[in-house]
Amino acid sequence: MSNVKAHIAKATRLYERYTEYVRRNPGATAQLESTVRTLSYLIAGRFAESHEISELVYSASNLLVLFNDSILRRGLRCSFSVSVSQQRLLTWLSVLEHVEVFLEMGAFRLWGDAGRWLVIGLIQIFKAVFRLVLLLWYKSGILTSPPINPLDRGAEFVGEDDGNREQQEDTCFVGQRSGRVIRPLGSAPSLQARLWGAPTQMKRRSSFSGEKLHSEPTALGLRETLAELAFIGRPLVHLLCLGLCGKHSWKPWLVSGVLELCSFSVLRDARFVTRWERAEMKRRTFLLLYYLLRSPFYDKFSEEKILFLLRLLADHVPGIGLVARPLMDYLPTWQKIYFYNWG
Repeated sequence: MSNVKAHIAKATRLYERYTEYVRRNPGATAQLESTVRTLSYLIAGRFAESHEISELVYSASNLLVLFNDSILRRGLRCSFSVSVSQQRLLTWLSVLEHVEVFLEMGAFRLWGDAGRWLVIGLIQIFKAVFRLVLLLWYKSGILTSPPINPLDRGAEFVGEDDGNREQQEDTCFVGQRSGRVIRPLGSAPSLQARLWGAPTQMKRRSSFSGEKLHSEPTALGLRETLAELAFIGRPLVHLLCLGLCGKHSWKPWLVSGVLELCSFSVLRDARFVTRWERAEMKRRTFLLLYYLLRSPFYDKFSEEKILFLLRLLADHVPGIGLVARPLMDYLPTWQKIYFYNWG
């Protein structure tokens, strides 16, 4: 028992040291996260089972960002303006979205195709339930992906020393003709917190970040709520159609596309007041292009044209082949992963 307590105390001390390091070195922490994510790209395709390991590293980098952001938010006292239960739901939903691809790959490796589809179905059910509770019970409006947006380290840490920063802005020189703001060398922030922008621009970025963290979501009317319900239920309807009609049928593709288009056509007319809601609508607009890469449309029409275009660029444009040829090799693997296409 004493050994267990000693290990717990040691783990607690390590956790406290790590949290203190993250709070004191947000720039170095961001570099660590970027390094882990870059490592996942370098691993892919290098050896056998590299795709699974690459996805594991990529999922770990996203979870690391989520964990470090929670530490920084507590340190900055800028936690979400939501209840603790809602914040936990958002956290679990973010974790699911970060690890869903790796769980799918791992399930296929361990239990075959049947286990893979079972894990896919369970993940989609949990995600739909969490989103329904957030939409109908907590009135959270449209949900972003991921539900908890990564903290803008630069913008947030601009406001760490607001009093000193205001004094520094007072010492800035403003050109009479150009209006350009020039900061003296002595008032420049530390290298880790430096944003290489004018003080007024930094102040604006900080206010934008505050808007993202503390502003209330746009209230949805009945039509917008039904449209968001259609968007939430689309993955489950698509899985049901796949089970009933088969993977090669056009019905799942058509039903999913109709639901997503109907939802988007209603929500695009809504007047969203926050930047993250408008960014989510732009993301959903881009997601409609995914239907060109989703089977059976991809198998029948898109595959030959996309491969021909990539091959043409790789053969005739210098330097493009470094990106186009690995992309052509990865497309078959990308097509096999459900959450890459339909998640």
